[in-house]
Amino acid sequence: MCAAFPDFRLGKVLSMSFTGTLSERHGVAVERIPTPHRLVDWLAVSGLAVDSCTAAQLGLARELRESIHVAATAAAVQDTLPVAAVQVINDCSARGRAAAILTPEGDRRWRLSSASRVEDALGVIASDAISVIAGERDGKLALCASPTCQAAFFDTSRSRTRRWCDMNTCGNRQKKARFNANQRKDPGSAE
Repeated sequence: MCAAFPDFRLGKVLSMSFTGTLSERHGVAVERIPTPHRLVDWLAVSGLAVDSCTAAQLGLARELRESIHVAATAAAVQDTLPVAAVQVINDCSARGRAAAILTPEGDRRWRLSSASRVEDALGVIASDAISVIAGERDGKLALCASPTCQAAFFDTSRSRTRRWCDMNTCGNRQKKARFNANQRKDPGSAE
C-alpha cells in the first residue's frame, strides 16, 4: 500500500469497515479510497481480491458506502431507513454473483466471478450491510461519540455500550483531549 494514502481502519464487520473508508465525516473528511487502485487494495485486505477497478466502479463503491452509512445511521438512532439508500444497497446485493465457499480450515471465503469481480465484491458488502441493519447479527448499531466522526459501527461488546467506532483513533483522541483539558484546569496535578 502506498504511504501517501491514510491507513485503512479495518474492523471485524465488513460493511462497517467499508463505511470507514471515509472518516471524520463531520470534521476534515479523510478519504481512504481516493483512486480505483486504492479500492482494489481495500478489497484485497478485506478478503475480496479483485484484479482491477474502473472509475465507474469506484463511483458505485462510494455510492454503496454512503448508502450503507446513511441507512446504518438511521437504524442506529431507530429512524426510518432512507428509501434511496435502501435501493442502492439492495441493487448492489442483487447485482453481485459471489459464492460463499468453505476452506479446508473451516473458514468462509468468497469466490468472485471472473466477469464482474468488483460488482461481486460490492454485492458481498451490501449483503453484509443488510444482515447488520436488519438486526440479524448479534450486536447493536451505534454511532461514534466523537463529534467529528459520528460513524456508524456495530457494537459486539458484551455490554453493548461501546462509545467509539475505533478506540485506537476516536477513543484515544477523545481521552487525550479530556486529559489535556483536565491538565489545563489543574496544572499542578502533573507534578
